[in-house]
Amino acid sequence: MPNPTKSDVHVNRLLGNISVATVLKATMFVAADLAPVVPVEFKSDRYAVYDKGDWLRDEALPRAAGTESAGGGWDIDTTPNYSCIRYSFHKDVDDETANNSERPIDMDRDATKFVTQKMLLKRERVVMASFLNTGIWANERSGIASSPTASQFIQWDLANSHPLVNVEAWKELIGSVTGFDPNVMLLSPNVLACLKNHADIKDCIKYTSKGVVTTDLLAELFGVDKVIVPKAVVNTASKGASNAVARVVTNKVWLGYAAPEPSLMAPTAAYIFAWTGLFGNSKIGTRIKKFRIEEIESERIEGDICFDAKVVAPDMACLATSVLATP
Repeated sequence: MPNPTKSDVHVNRLLGNISVATVLKATMFVAADLAPVVPVEFKSDRYAVYDKGDWLRDEALPRAAGTESAGGGWDIDTTPNYSCIRYSFHKDVDDETANNSERPIDMDRDATKFVTQKMLLKRERVVMASFLNTGIWANERSGIASSPTASQFIQWDLANSHPLVNVEAWKELIGSVTGFDPNVMLLSPNVLACLKNHADIKDCIKYTSKGVVTTDLLAELFGVDKVIVPKAVVNTASKGASNAVARVVTNKVWLGYAAPEPSLMAPTAAYIFAWTGLFGNSKIGTRIKKFRIEEIESERIEGDICFDAKVVAPDMACLATSVLATP
């Protein structure tokens, strides 16, 4: 063997310009696009709901000279309430590990990213579970292989399916009882992939300059302000077990009206109440703290997120499930 050997002239060490970590992009989390975020001072409180029927009733009557006008009023329900739940997670960075680390490892930076992702993932899963399960909205539709009833439709990856027709019908379901057309559409990633190759969609765009199906193009075709795609994934396996990673949302479509921003006397399908009253919380109810724990000679990076995902108008959205026959 020739001398010196490879190990004599070079000792392997960590590269300082790359590392591999599964840090999800912020754009993969869409909870805040599904419903307006309402900053609230207190952890729990009530909000007022004006009776829809009173405001949509036609009650003006002809009035003869010298007589009183027709009159009326409206009911207000002040019993609806929210209650923000505080979710927390931390990572301890002990002195020895921090002082013994070298590029590209930065324990404070890595711990902050780690904790932040836990907060975003928690909010995404809670919001999606609150808004994208059956039994929540007044309008629900389910995909089926053939012979659909009034509450069903042909699954979009099958022949004779017509997504554009289906969505127009769902829009009318909402608009006909609220007066507001849906402005937000959520497509799970597998549904988006299907639509990109659907014959009806491709036929509509065949004369466009690029012929490429994007979320902006789908928003235009479906007549909504925006199409959002929840791309976050979650590992449901316990530490030490084989990873079980899957999309947070799959095989679903949500269509609803989301107010551009929280306001008085304005409709919206849902709200996300974010508790900003806790010291240090941001306008979306989050905070990251760093503090010393001398007993274990460590710096603790701790995250909090405090919110409540609340349906406030069940008739202002439609949920479609089992959208594809082959998810």
